Amino acid sequence: MPAQLTEHINVKFDTVESALEAIRNGEAVIVMDNEDRENEGDLIFAAEKTTPELLAFMIRYSSGYICVGMDPDRLDELELPLMVKNSTDLLRTQYTITVDAAEGVSTGISAADRSKTIGILGDFSNKNPQSLRRPGHVLPLRAKKNGVLERGGHTEASIDLTRLAGLNPAGALCELVNDDGTMKRRDDCAIFAKEHGLKLITISDLVAYRKAHGC
Repeated sequence: MPAQLTEHINVKFDTVESALEAIRNGEAVIVMDNEDRENEGDLIFAAEKTTPELLAFMIRYSSGYICVGMDPDRLDELELPLMVKNSTDLLRTQYTITVDAAEGVSTGISAADRSKTIGILGDFSNKNPQSLRRPGHVLPLRAKKNGVLERGGHTEASIDLTRLAGLNPAGALCELVNDDGTMKRRDDCAIFAKEHGLKLITISDLVAYRKAHGC
């Protein structure tokens, strides 16, 4: 179990370009938000690049509450409405109803089953709402249309990273946790990224990248 850090270590974040390359190659990246917001690191990868192995890795090191940040138009296409009309979530995260793949899964909770479901969400050639059962074990999130420039959350980071990588704007995401169940903060995430060879970026850097490149 990693020790709880009381002082910041010298963290060197990776470039947004390197994270986009990793996303394009079907790898997960770690994205940190601001310390005055959640101060958490999420594992994010492209929904269309999902594999059971990637899901198993995410489940092992995260809270296990697997979400998929999605473009609003895609959610409308799949007829996935918001979970509640008037959310009181502190960070205004827009949860939709949960889903499972309609075919090719058992109970829906295994890494393989959830990977199947996430793959359907990320396959934009599939426009059939009936390809998903409701409720299920994967939680789509409705992202703001203009991504992190409109809302600086992990949901928006997931669709920005996938879109900028040239993929469909849908990204699986989940919060990293320590072995004792506490949330991984900045320094914990830096150590984890180094141990597993993952790119580590911040939402603020993604905002700056989009503004600098007009994208």
